[in-house]
Amino acid sequence: MNSRMKSPIFVLPGVVEALAALGTSTKEAGVPRTTIELVNLRASQINGCSVCVDIHWRSLKKLGESDERIASVGAWREATYFTDAERAALALCEAATRLSDRSDPVPDAMWNEAARYYNEEGLAALVLAIGVINLWNRVNATTKQLSGAWTARYA
Repeated sequence: MNSRMKSPIFVLPGVVEALAALGTSTKEAGVPRTTIELVNLRASQINGCSVCVDIHWRSLKKLGESDERIASVGAWREATYFTDAERAALALCEAATRLSDRSDPVPDAMWNEAARYYNEEGLAALVLAIGVINLWNRVNATTKQLSGAWTARYA
């Protein structure tokens, strides 16, 4: 297996720094870091981005998350390991990641459920975090970036 090219984030000047800054701002907005990482892992699973799946399960482990929670992210609706706030964030993540799957991609009821747990700044962080991870996923999947032991240093 080979990548199609060097990752575009390393080809164009300033891209790594810009994406890192955006990612940092979403992590400083009052949403638990674990929640952001659960969202990152779920979007990456949906998009089939092995690099990001590898990075974000490792990040969750470093944050002290259990193997049960990490392994159950793909089945969060049926798993008992997640809080209501995390479930609301994961539902928002799935809807925003799969925009073309339904005519009303993020229904008001789903948004309102997320708004029960997150204030405006928290919602902004979630929406932007979901957008950023989807960008990373699309860059990596399009150029066939490969996961591996090297991803541990980014977790």
